[in-house]
Amino acid sequence: MKNIKTIIISFILIASFVNLLNLVERNNLSELNSSPKIGEKAPEINLKSPEGKNIKLSSLKGKVVLIDFWASWCPPCRKENPFLVSTYNEFKNKKFKHGKGFTIYSVSLDKQKENWVKAIESDKLTWKHHVSDLGYWNSSVVDLYKISGIPTNYLIDKNGVIIASNLRGNALSEFLKKIEEK
Repeated sequence: MKNIKTIIISFILIASFVNLLNLVERNNLSELNSSPKIGEKAPEINLKSPEGKNIKLSSLKGKVVLIDFWASWCPPCRKENPFLVSTYNEFKNKKFKHGKGFTIYSVSLDKQKENWVKAIESDKLTWKHHVSDLGYWNSSVVDLYKISGIPTNYLIDKNGVIIASNLRGNALSEFLKKIEEK
């Protein structure tokens, strides 16, 4: 068990270092602290689903949406998925002060479609808004959202305004309970 923890920690450290090197290579060190902020409109995303259909983030207007940046190859992302599944199932039909219903817009930083689709199926990610350009760290969303590591997420209201970010584990469901209409 100790060896597995050491391997996972090593992987996370290496992935973080690679992310930093990618930013340095693109001369974007300023991006480290310039991601979208709470109160700002979430930048539009328009990527393809596994079936090849474009799905715009703005097509979900009216709902509370979690924009979840993840990848099949990311152990912390995969560990987070059961929390997302549970939260989605609990809140998908609820009404909120900030919108009607809750959904997840999953943006994958995968580079192989087969691995992405297999992870969606095996992790039981039943919501229908899965998108990717299969660009890995060269994905258009990396620069757009200033992503330096995954998992990363943003919660937006019915108008596409960011109301929270990086809600992991039970923090997401606790936040949704606070904004739920009673």
